[in-house]
Amino acid sequence: MIDWAAFLVVAVAALVSSAVVVSLYSLGLRLLTTAGRIPMVEPAEFTGAITVLSPARAAKDAKRARKALKANPLTADQKRLALYAGYLCFALCGLIVLYGVYLIVPALHR
Repeated sequence: MIDWAAFLVVAVAALVSSAVVVSLYSLGLRLLTTAGRIPMVEPAEFTGAITVLSPARAAKDAKRARKALKANPLTADQKRLALYAGYLCFALCGLIVLYGVYLIVPALHR
């Protein structure tokens, strides 16, 4: 017989924890871009695959990032605080994932 109350608790916990991890990750990315660290994917070519990002598009995106960096009204201390807060968000994401693995793997409880 299925314990529906326990099933509901697990479903809600999974939904909430996934929303928290995604929110922290997106907040971390936002803080990094606010701090002036624009995450960009370098052009890469794979055997038998198409180019992920063309060199012309990469140059255009880099120019746009430099222009946005000049328009950033934050002081150097505020940018540094945003950078550290972004890294903290990523660290919290990692800790939440590791705690989830700890809860799933029974060998870690002994």
